Amino acid sequence: MERGGCVYIMTTVFNNIYYTGVTSELRNRVWEHKNNVYPKSFTSKYKCYKLVYFQFFPNIEEAITEEKRIKGGSRQQKINLIKGLNPEWIDLFETLD
Repeated sequence: MERGGCVYIMTTVFNNIYYTGVTSELRNRVWEHKNNVYPKSFTSKYKCYKLVYFQFFPNIEEAITEEKRIKGGSRQQKINLIKGLNPEWIDLFETLD
């Protein structure tokens, strides 16, 4: 059985630094970011604790491809992607099942 995946973007309270990641367990992974499970990570160092974008895919390979596409894009492309899903830039963590 194939396992789905999710690409996501985290940011700071000021919405000025972005981290793009991929995972098969979004709720758990975002919880790890918010709780500094990995204190030397990018998200801990720059305090990217707010989930502002995510997209699910039927398999992890598709999610990885999308993560690479987003990371290769410009800052403005990331902002446009976030605004398209989440124009208020709210933390989407609580909306996860």
